[in-house]
Amino acid sequence: MPAPPSNPGVYVEETVHGRRAVEGVPTSVTAFVGRAPRGPIDGDAASPVRVRSHGDYARVFGGLASDSPMSFAVRHFFDNGGHDALIVRVHHGAVAARTPAPAEGWQFEAASPGSWGNHLRLRVDHDAVADDSSFNLRVQDQATQAAEVFLHLSITPGHPRFAAAVLARDSQLLRVAATSGARPEAGADGVPLAGGGDGAAIGVEHIAGTGLREARRGLYALEKADLFNLLVLPPFSDDPADAADVDHATWCAAIAYATERRAVVLVDPPYHAGRWTGTAGITLDGVAAVAGLGVNAALYFPRIHAANPLRGNWPEAFAPSGAVAGVIARTDGTRGVWTAPAGLEATLAGVPALDVSLTDGQNGVANPLGVNCLRMFPAGAVVWGARTLQGADELSSDWKYLSVRRTALFLEESIDRATRWAAFESNGEALWADLRRQIGAFLEILFRQGAFRGRTAEQAYFVLCDRGTTTPADVDQGVVNVRVGFAPLRPAEFVLVRVRQRAANPAP
Repeated sequence: MPAPPSNPGVYVEETVHGRRAVEGVPTSVTAFVGRAPRGPIDGDAASPVRVRSHGDYARVFGGLASDSPMSFAVRHFFDNGGHDALIVRVHHGAVAARTPAPAEGWQFEAASPGSWGNHLRLRVDHDAVADDSSFNLRVQDQATQAAEVFLHLSITPGHPRFAAAVLARDSQLLRVAATSGARPEAGADGVPLAGGGDGAAIGVEHIAGTGLREARRGLYALEKADLFNLLVLPPFSDDPADAADVDHATWCAAIAYATERRAVVLVDPPYHAGRWTGTAGITLDGVAAVAGLGVNAALYFPRIHAANPLRGNWPEAFAPSGAVAGVIARTDGTRGVWTAPAGLEATLAGVPALDVSLTDGQNGVANPLGVNCLRMFPAGAVVWGARTLQGADELSSDWKYLSVRRTALFLEESIDRATRWAAFESNGEALWADLRRQIGAFLEILFRQGAFRGRTAEQAYFVLCDRGTTTPADVDQGVVNVRVGFAPLRPAEFVLVRVRQRAANPAP
């Protein structure tokens, strides 16, 4: 409370209006979980890693690799308009390269598992150091020419320049594997690291296996991320020697987890086993056999053909989910999450062909089953479907359309985060009015942006929070109930045009 004025004059007091606003959350943060040549692994504190371009991804995770379908999925994502990705690297037996193990003394290892570490060379010197407990360290990646220099490192634990702590905090290339009481010996020649390996193809046990949730590893490393909206699981392997699609159990685990996090999984069609070569054999049971019929998932068919820079830019078949995620992110940015990410504007960049060229008749078989088709038109490859896995006509789901489901998730997440201030507030008329005002203002903004169906706000949405939603029993339990409804925009899948001829000179 301001002090009472004592001197004649003008007094200015700053006040705040006290009204809280709902800020819409991002809608196209895309999480990728898969294998990569290098970079932080799922169990590391730094995982998941946020990247905003394929260049960022390449610097951290090593760029394109033939045994990493995720590297291509991320590239297709950014090529098609994606701008914000979270990367979780999982592996199956990858090993970090190390310096030779001394009888006693220091041993160094690559910052992450993988054969990339075999290209590292390090050199220790004692030039201009303060005392016998200090040393200098230089390390270089001979494959990329990236180099790091660390001066005046200490062998003393607890010292501000303790080598193990400095490398763990500041180095992208090197870690300390073992220490001793003596400082590392100086050497004129670079000491090579060796023994690094990439391991084998991953499987369900590395993404959604037993114990991973408790350890926050695999898919569940995303517990360390504040928010993601789309989830992409590239194939386990596209290498002919051990090619494998993501299996049913993994898809179901991913969809269940995405539902908890208010996210949507983009499902790839079967390819290496039980490959769909057309739509004749596709049934609702067959769709369910791929990934279930979860509401927070959408399946796209067929695979896309895109250039592979590792093989002379020769086009190869790739899973479509990365590219589709990019299209969804692009659509969200230009037209809003309430717009179906499909149609002639939903073009797939860098896709000269599709693995299966679908006809209108084949599209007419797949679409009523909730399978979103990719089509080739004169303008190029486009996304030509916008349904969830509960989008089959015979299911009659309220969440038939992907844009409707994602709009609801957007509203839920935004309102949830923005109204947490209400916890522990007095549960009465004043609180209820504040909640109605706060949420109603948010929905009004969206209505004016064209997010809802209806000519007036009353037709487009409602917010209820009063004695009708929160009973005296609820108040006694410390519960306040808010009911929010909206009239969703549904995509026009079928545009019917009637043409009638009229004679130029009708008979008298």
